Amino acid sequence: MLSVYEGFFSGGARIVHTDVVRGLAEGGQSHHVLSIHGEVLREATRQRMEDDHCYRELTAGGIGVTSLGRSAGLVDGALAANVFSGPELAETARAMAAADVILSLKEQPLALLNQAGLPRRPVVVALHRSDPENQGPALDELKAAIADGTVAACVCCAESTRAAYEAAGIPARLLHVIPNGVDLLRFRPDPAARLAFRASLGIADRAPVVVFAARYAEMKNVPLLLRAARAWLAREGGGHVVMCGAGMTPGNSGLRADLADAFADEPGLADRVHLLGVRHDMPAVYAAADVVALTSVAGEAAPLCLIEGMMCGAVPVTTDVGDSAAIVTGLGFVTPPDPGAIALSWTAAIAGRADLAPALEAARERFSRTRMIAAYAALLDRLHAEAVRAPSLPESL
Repeated sequence: MLSVYEGFFSGGARIVHTDVVRGLAEGGQSHHVLSIHGEVLREATRQRMEDDHCYRELTAGGIGVTSLGRSAGLVDGALAANVFSGPELAETARAMAAADVILSLKEQPLALLNQAGLPRRPVVVALHRSDPENQGPALDELKAAIADGTVAACVCCAESTRAAYEAAGIPARLLHVIPNGVDLLRFRPDPAARLAFRASLGIADRAPVVVFAARYAEMKNVPLLLRAARAWLAREGGGHVVMCGAGMTPGNSGLRADLADAFADEPGLADRVHLLGVRHDMPAVYAAADVVALTSVAGEAAPLCLIEGMMCGAVPVTTDVGDSAAIVTGLGFVTPPDPGAIALSWTAAIAGRADLAPALEAARERFSRTRMIAAYAALLDRLHAEAVRAPSLPESL
């Protein structure tokens, strides 16, 4: 198997796909990863492949990772260019020739895989959003690959993804839903980690804590989150809000402006907002939380932060976007995109956390990484068997 990444940068889709690749390799499949970019600039953060946590997990697991070596400032996942040099195409051709099936992490890498002259292999596209029309030329690249006959399947991480792509013209027969899952051994309530993480930030053991784990992007609606934080912190004298993800740092001028706007009338409250940037200890971050918050307005499918946070014992409070409402039904709260309503829901979630704990515990199997990887393995095995039985495709167009 060959997985093609647009690049290594912070985000739930990369985390999920990397976990899938690692799990399939642990099950006996042979995997390699090709990244188009070796370095990207996103969310006011320069992110090198070699520094990325997913890259390190893959290579530590014995999975080879190579890159075309491009550097780019990307805008919400769109490729900087769809013109590739001879050496780049040659390297891609070598990687594809050694694979039986190609996995494309989202549709953006199809700008590369659609280039003429590359080996013909069945392509499986992993789709992780619910707004296909809002991704630059990526939807057109997906449709071109389907028309060419190279796309054997699209894996949707959520029902909202499947519905959105079908409405956008992708054939229903190609769309398979495999919901996101997480490693339940890593993501679990951990009282010791809870206390240690809080102590590292000077947060009292019993203080209410809300975690917002997201990259600094328009779809995440950070201004709404901060307005809700302003209302909640004014009411919760000992409360804290922890923000982590790409761009969630004091060095991000956009985030500084958002903070200044939200806390203009009471800037001292912002002292209890902790900006931590990209973290590699997310189980501890979530274990320290009482609430995991999401305020996105569009684009989400099956937000990983909600699942990871819930599995660590945090109560989810989310706007109704993608599959978020279905994920948290009976386990947390769905709110309108209103700061006052969100703040009140955070308070209700903290008050009801003990009562919701049994339901969160009972839901763990539903969000299992094992279930997710088994479903991927079954689909890939079937597609490979079908490709072996089918007449051989020509090596190039």
